[in-house]
Amino acid sequence: MRIARVIGSAVSTIKAETLRGTKLLLVQPASTADELMGDEVFVAVDAVGAGQGELVLISEGSAGRHTPLTKDAPVDAVILAILDSLEVGGETTFRKS
Repeated sequence: MRIARVIGSAVSTIKAETLRGTKLLLVQPASTADELMGDEVFVAVDAVGAGQGELVLISEGSAGRHTPLTKDAPVDAVILAILDSLEVGGETTFRKS
């Protein structure tokens, strides 16, 4: 799994049948210190109701197809959780405001 920040959305009216009704969000990898990392941006299917600016947990590859929403769907990245806080080495590095 990876930590990422939701930076936008993608809208598609024509898509694979197994993706109908899914929300597609643009995410960018983030560090445990809540800093965006690099220029990589990718699309993830939202399985939890995430929104713009939220720090989320992403599952990628075949593991992304193990949610009720994405079972047997052609997805490579799924948002599985919205993070409330992160603690690294006993220090809180992120807390949702």
